[in-house]
Parts: sequence; C-alpha cells; structure tokens
Amino acid sequence: MENLATICQIIIPLGIFNVWILRYGKETNWRGGEAKNMKEEFVAYGLPSGFMVLIGTAKIVLAICLIVGIWVPILVKPAATSMALLMLGAVSMHVKVKDPLQRSLPAITMFVLSLLVAIS
Repeated sequence: MENLATICQIIIPLGIFNVWILRYGKETNWRGGEAKNMKEEFVAYGLPSGFMVLIGTAKIVLAICLIVGIWVPILVKPAATSMALLMLGAVSMHVKVKDPLQRSLPAITMFVLSLLVAIS
C-alpha cells in the first residue's frame, strides 16, 4: 500500500501541473460548461476570477507538498486531504453546470487518488 501511495503522490502533482500550468489557457475535453480555457471555466461555474487564482495556487502548492512529502512525510496527509477536498469541489462544480460524467472523470480520479494517499 505504501508503494501505491507514493506512486499516487507523483501522479497527482503531474496531473495538477498539467492542468494548471501546461494546459491553463488551452481548450480540452475536460473543461466545465462551454469553457475554452481555465478563466472561462471559472466563469462557467459562476466563481469570481480571484477564486481561480486562490484555487490554482492552492493546488500547485499542495502538489509540491505531495512531491516533497516523499522525503518529508509529515506533509503528505495534510496535503492529500486538502487536495481531496479541492477535488471534491471540482467535481461539485461539474455537477453544478450539469456536465456529462466524462468531463468530471479527471476530477473524480484525482479525488480518489488524493483520498487514497490521505488514508494510507
């Protein structure tokens, strides 16, 4: 179980960096509503732009904590638990805008992986 949790500690940050850095301004099949980029996605959810900065910063910091947690284990549970809560919020936003299940799958996957790390 420990090896699986460590693998998840690597997968989660890679996913977060992909979404919030590499694909931040790009169109993907996973964007909520009719959004073409991250800014439009938060508008589709009815959230203020400042909230996007807050959530993005939190997710990137938590992703870094998960990586550093490989060597500093005390960071892992709080980071994974916080990430799970943020990903639960992401799933709820997809539900709010009535996205098809497919668009929620990355957020659901990240929620499950984060939860797995948090309880390990």
